[in-house]
Amino acid sequence: MDQFLDRLAATTPPDRAVVIGCALVALCALLADPIVRYIRHLVTLLHEGGHAVVALLAGRSLHGIRLHSDASGLSVSRGRPSGPGMVATLLAGYLTPALAGLAGAYAAPAGWSNAYLWAMVLVCALMLLQIRNLHGLVVVVVSGVTIGLVGWYAPDQVRSALATTLTWFLLFSGPWGMAGLFRARRRPGGLGSDVDQLARITPLPATGWWTLMTAVTLAVLGLGARALLVG
Repeated sequence: MDQFLDRLAATTPPDRAVVIGCALVALCALLADPIVRYIRHLVTLLHEGGHAVVALLAGRSLHGIRLHSDASGLSVSRGRPSGPGMVATLLAGYLTPALAGLAGAYAAPAGWSNAYLWAMVLVCALMLLQIRNLHGLVVVVVSGVTIGLVGWYAPDQVRSALATTLTWFLLFSGPWGMAGLFRARRRPGGLGSDVDQLARITPLPATGWWTLMTAVTLAVLGLGARALLVG
């Protein structure tokens, strides 16, 4: 236990050159379709996890999470079909990955990169309790084991670089995900998204919710970039 606690805290903060290099790696990964096709499963994991956590906090009952091979997902909860709890539950999905990135943006410069990685492992462990399909199980296990192995065995600088790269990727994934949602809603049958569901239970139209969520993810990206680059 003492060894684990030592590893949890002891991580060297990345210098500015490493932070910039990690940002470029994350951006390239996001733009390279063969790479992002796999990494975006982690974004979906956090997206659905956000729905699930907020649903529970809002007093809804959670009935499982599914992660699909096309990087889509589904969280099933039961409760009031409208009201503040349902609004918060729907809002949480696209915002959670960006907010997870913001947490990393403050953790990495403070030397808590390894703690951040183990927090991701904990998220994966908790997700296992609610996963209801085989592909989702594989995604959660592979993600958690991979991050955990790096957090335990990799040199200090590698752990720090991985946490910083993951942080940038999640920060970028916020606006990137909203852009993808905009494109998806223009396709036939693409009007069943979170923003469309929000529009059905509130006076604000789907475009209004999309604009609001895009503004939040851009603001989070700005705050995270400032924390990483300026401190």
